[in-house]
Amino acid sequence: MSTHFYEPAAGHGLPHNPFNAIVAPRPIGWVGTVSEAGVHNLAPYSFFNAFNYVPPIVGFCSVGDKDSLKNVREVPEFSWNLATWAQREQMNASSAGLDHGTSEFEAAKIDVAEPKLIRPKLVADAPVKFECRVTQIEQLKTASGDDVPSWLILGEVVGVHIDETMLEDGIYQTARARPILRGGGPGDYFTITDNDKFFMPRPD
Repeated sequence: MSTHFYEPAAGHGLPHNPFNAIVAPRPIGWVGTVSEAGVHNLAPYSFFNAFNYVPPIVGFCSVGDKDSLKNVREVPEFSWNLATWAQREQMNASSAGLDHGTSEFEAAKIDVAEPKLIRPKLVADAPVKFECRVTQIEQLKTASGDDVPSWLILGEVVGVHIDETMLEDGIYQTARARPILRGGGPGDYFTITDNDKFFMPRPD
């Protein structure tokens, strides 16, 4: 096997950094937050995932001191909204660099749903929505201990909204919502269907 080896600190030597394309596809953190002044923000984060089962904990990473990070420092809550094929254009529109204090819900014409337990709004048409309370905000560091201008925000999921059409005999059908997932490059995304599913039981 011929391999391309590189040390990231010295550069990858390729036309485009392959890291995001290799660690992919990644679930999208379509995250709603609110400022202390009451301005609602909605932004998609490709560095997002689930980190614990009981209690359920999810997290996203803000690369840079963005509005979402500012907001969770002021109001330590956030919503997560499942980004789907049907909402791909709105999700993409919500990533635009808007002036501070401008709501992506309004700019991208995204219908709002009211939360039950937190203050940040929800995306009305998202088939699954989490209401989360922040548990930790951690600045990332290099292996040598230097600060990186990126912050990991973790939150406990305290409320879950599921469109009942996503359930079959009480079991959530992952592919039915056609979630969209982030790949690499400037704009590569993927989705999944039941044709991609296979069953593999855990060994005893």
